[in-house]
Amino acid sequence: MPPRVAVVGGGIAGLSAAHRLRTELGPDAEIVLLEQTTCLGGKLRSVELAGTAYDLGAEAFLARRPEVLRLAEELGAESEIVHPAGARATVRAGGRIQHLPGGTVMGVPAEADSVAGVLSEAGADAVRAEAGLPPIELGGADASVGGLLRERVGDEVVDRLVEPLLGGVYAGDANRLGLRATIPALAAALDAGAGSIAEAVRSALPAPPARNTTPKPVFGAFRGGYRELIDRLLLAADADVRLGLPVRGLARTGAGWRLEIGAAPAPEHLEADAVVLAIPAPAARRLLADPVPAASERLGAVELASMAVVGLALPPDTPLPEHDGAAASGTLIARGERRADGTPFTAKAFTYSSNKWQHLRGADGEVLVRGSVGRFGETAELQRDDDELLHRVRADLADLTGITAEPVESVVLRWGGGLPQYGVGHLDLVADIERAVAEVHGLAIAGAALHGVGVPACVATGESAATDVTRDLLQTGRLEVGR
Repeated sequence: MPPRVAVVGGGIAGLSAAHRLRTELGPDAEIVLLEQTTCLGGKLRSVELAGTAYDLGAEAFLARRPEVLRLAEELGAESEIVHPAGARATVRAGGRIQHLPGGTVMGVPAEADSVAGVLSEAGADAVRAEAGLPPIELGGADASVGGLLRERVGDEVVDRLVEPLLGGVYAGDANRLGLRATIPALAAALDAGAGSIAEAVRSALPAPPARNTTPKPVFGAFRGGYRELIDRLLLAADADVRLGLPVRGLARTGAGWRLEIGAAPAPEHLEADAVVLAIPAPAARRLLADPVPAASERLGAVELASMAVVGLALPPDTPLPEHDGAAASGTLIARGERRADGTPFTAKAFTYSSNKWQHLRGADGEVLVRGSVGRFGETAELQRDDDELLHRVRADLADLTGITAEPVESVVLRWGGGLPQYGVGHLDLVADIERAVAEVHGLAIAGAALHGVGVPACVATGESAATDVTRDLLQTGRLEVGR
């Protein structure tokens, strides 16, 4: 009898797992994809705004990693991939808007001159003085990003550069995030012998492109939004998709598994030969409490941040921001920045999407902008209703850019507990989780809580989980070699 595999979670990690299972197990295998909401894609969400598909979850993927590009090629979607235009990112820090400086690794500079425009004189002096400090010796240990950098190069580098960038990725607090998981290139350079932050950044920076060559794009997206990728994955996976069904329990039954799904008063049960859990850490912790208590306990240490994204479709003649004569792709807002009236900014960042991506306009030429709200530990703004949140984000946009045009259309999308926090020691924590899960045949785990919150990293975990359970099925005789 062909094997049955249950994939719990319909985000990009779960969909990637289902697709890879289909390619590895063949057409006869039964793949059941369980998603507790009524929508697939997880934090990849394309909405209709002013008649066009607009991503209000993850916006882009890192094109220097191979996973999404390879997946697009497999699915015949490579022609749908687009790259940003030449607009440059800006940052609002110290009461001013400046171009986000180059020559940094996640905002950490190799030299003071490259970031002098964003820092005060005292802040730049702190960067220069770092060369005279004793050599850094991590000894293989992890460190707080904020703790290490504040000690070495001063508060302003963290507050005005590093945290706005990390906030865009993790909605996190630099003082709580771990160096090895969030800025691995810097940690690797320090492990390799760099004695200072500046030396580590210089060795971690990518080599400049050869003369007369075009640099490869850093980011990519899908012309029709991420729904293009999701739809193609779903079709290729040929899975039995069951939406609106939470998984309430997971138990071992001999060589297989039993999943309790659906409403608590009248649950259904699903028998499976193997299970992939591609769900947030709290949900995985609950399901693993009985079958893998060691993994469950460690998953409980993963904290989460919530956020919201506000999408605005502005009239076609609305001018989007420029800085120093160049179109701006967006503005990061440092923690603690205030509007002209002294009110704290609600948004942590804006993306001027129609500047950043040449194809992104409404059906009638509307200009698209998205604002992001939410940092770890700061929940007050997210407790406001959609109308109030929209009002505050529009006020932020007006203060930053002068844009006061009434939106043609708008949407607010919330991501409760959507972003796992990679704290100090995160890599060790994940190693413990994966080690415990690997000891149980027919079970694998995937998702953003493990090896990166970006789309390529999540795809990689889903595909790896699929390969793991395929191997287990071969070992237990549930799958024949050659199929």
